[in-house]
Amino acid sequence: MARFCPLFSGSSGNCTYIGTPHGGILIDAGVSAKRIETALLERGISPSSIEAIFVTHEHTDHTSGLRVLTKKYGYKVYASAGTLYELERAELLNYCREYGIIGDNGIAVADMLVKRFRTSHDSRESLGFRVSTGDGRVLSVATDTGCMTQEVRQSLMGSDLVLIESNHDVEMLKSGSYPYFLKRRILCNTGHLSNECCAVELPALAESGVTRFVLGHLSKENNLPELAYNTSLSALKAAGLMENRDFILSVAPRDATAPVMVL
Repeated sequence: MARFCPLFSGSSGNCTYIGTPHGGILIDAGVSAKRIETALLERGISPSSIEAIFVTHEHTDHTSGLRVLTKKYGYKVYASAGTLYELERAELLNYCREYGIIGDNGIAVADMLVKRFRTSHDSRESLGFRVSTGDGRVLSVATDTGCMTQEVRQSLMGSDLVLIESNHDVEMLKSGSYPYFLKRRILCNTGHLSNECCAVELPALAESGVTRFVLGHLSKENNLPELAYNTSLSALKAAGLMENRDFILSVAPRDATAPVMVL
């Protein structure tokens, strides 16, 4: 049995829980430690049951709670070599008792095998993660990628559940108040995945066996949950797939209101 919950998701902070009866992990810790603790406890999850934090990359909306959590609970931290370098440089690992590079063979923890794949983002060495549980469930997380590379695509194939970025609506971003340099950054191939670029990938993923899609990392300023949802839903329906028969589609809420999904 696998348990999954996007505790926080969006440009203001990201943290995802994945667990088994043997323990749990966090993917990113991008809000305060207090808020993460509270979100876990509200769902009946003891913070002491978490064994490790897997960090996608060093940006603050993925790491702001890292220092306090590792100091208080002694969590292990795993990331790419480039991300660890940046975390060390920012002194976010000063109290971390154990941290290491996640290599090609992955990391075994709490009856899960966590494997990495590279994403396309303007950080030193960003990653997504594919998590396989002992009872055969596969859950994958792919956010902060400006384009869907073949490596990302292949890594998501055959998962039971995929948390995938649907960051912005292109027209909302273009007509919005962001300065030009920031718009250009978000829209480039090392920025963030748009609603449209996310949606076009979903039919093939569904055909590969993915039955649950969670749209994540939505921009507060340049997207709407219903817009992201409807864009993906339209693409899946256009491929002849039926909601609640062939797939379940949801949007990860910005703050800690998502229920725990059991697979």
